[in-house]
Amino acid sequence: MPDSGQVAASETMRGEMATGEVPSRRMQRAEGTGRFSVKKTGSRSALEILHESGAAKLRFPRQVRGADTLEAIVINTAGGMTGGDRFNWEIAAGPGTDVSITTQANEKVYKASSGAADVSISLRLERDSRVAWLPQETILFQHAALTRKLDVEMAPGSELLLCEAIVFGRHGHGEKFTQGLLRDRWRVRAGDTLVHAEELYLEGDAGLALGRAAVAGGAGAVATLIAIGGKSLFKLEGAREIIASCKEVSGGVSVIRIGENPGIDDSGTGKLLARLVAKDGYLLRKALVPLIGLLNGEAGLPKSWSL
Repeated sequence: MPDSGQVAASETMRGEMATGEVPSRRMQRAEGTGRFSVKKTGSRSALEILHESGAAKLRFPRQVRGADTLEAIVINTAGGMTGGDRFNWEIAAGPGTDVSITTQANEKVYKASSGAADVSISLRLERDSRVAWLPQETILFQHAALTRKLDVEMAPGSELLLCEAIVFGRHGHGEKFTQGLLRDRWRVRAGDTLVHAEELYLEGDAGLALGRAAVAGGAGAVATLIAIGGKSLFKLEGAREIIASCKEVSGGVSVIRIGENPGIDDSGTGKLLARLVAKDGYLLRKALVPLIGLLNGEAGLPKSWSL
């Protein structure tokens, strides 16, 4: 004999069938948090604390003998993102450590039926540490929706390298990103001082906005690189030469001195900012890969970028 719960469910289904209503169903969403901290062990940077949950995973390739840099790979086991998915990444670099973070592959953001995929990134750099945030390109499918926040806290003597590249549409399939949502917010603080802030917002007719000369000039892929530290002041000419040598890529690079900011130091710290646009992700990499190699010092290009 059916229990009262089964009877109630049966009555509900009959009511829906009679009225022609389709029962609402909550779609399954991917969520995850990846968090780790790094400490100095002898001359090497080593993993201290690791936390993973949901679809967020972290892997750490074996360090090359004599190398100080700890390389981390962030992984979304869901295989991509869509509306309603949420991911949170938190990295803390202890005093004197060197950390390079990348992704296993391109992050794909699929068409959203409702809501937006949400990504939050937090980087904390202690005194004299160095962090390179170098994910591979994010690909926005047609009608994708993505909101992303990147927050960085820098202590005196620390160095930072950030790179984010976005590809609009699957060019190999003839797809363009003409409709969708992208909200990308960056904040970098040295002590209590804001040293970099930017916000990119595209909604609705993204194709029209991307076609404007002041936005992307019709480009299908864009990238932003930021390097903050004492060595950034000396990388300007090399960065300009790389961009000038890539005829399929348009872009520019500039440096400003921020060393008078007591939140970092007084020894000539600079901020290098480079922006690139290209027809597609393949052409964008012709400038992006050598730029990362130049700005990332001895650590060079993350291994997963060349797989």
